[in-house]
Amino acid sequence: MQHADAHAHHAHTPSGWPMAVQATLHCLTGCAIGEVLGMVMGTALGWGDMATLALAIALAFFFGYALTLRGVLKAGVGLRAGIRVALAADTLSIAVMELVDNGMIAFWPGAMDAGLDTALFWVVLAIALAVAFVVTVPVNKWMIGRGKGHAVVHQYHH
Repeated sequence: MQHADAHAHHAHTPSGWPMAVQATLHCLTGCAIGEVLGMVMGTALGWGDMATLALAIALAFFFGYALTLRGVLKAGVGLRAGIRVALAADTLSIAVMELVDNGMIAFWPGAMDAGLDTALFWVVLAIALAVAFVVTVPVNKWMIGRGKGHAVVHQYHH
């Protein structure tokens, strides 16, 4: 890419905190869907804490990637390339969010033993997701500032 082309592309790529917040909200959506679905399924199946957490984390990654992949495929990118874009764009963001979120849930007294029908479960999950969001925004800003993460996805939204 020539310098003028690179500058023109950079001028049309939003960066900074607004894009980082948008990218993190996208990540949070996929993570929340996976977390809740995994917790509900693991609890309904009578699984233990570790198996339920593993399912919730796996589903958080799945839904996080799926949301990105959906947008990239809609832009006309092929499936194989779209999967590579989603993996490159979301892996670090989802990993940080899941580490913070599940770490809080695991270490919050009584949270892992709280049933889905308790306020404790839902309050801790909401707090954990909110803290994970706050921690992940700077990670996404750092990645976007280096042309990684959702900066890569952004080029397919036009």
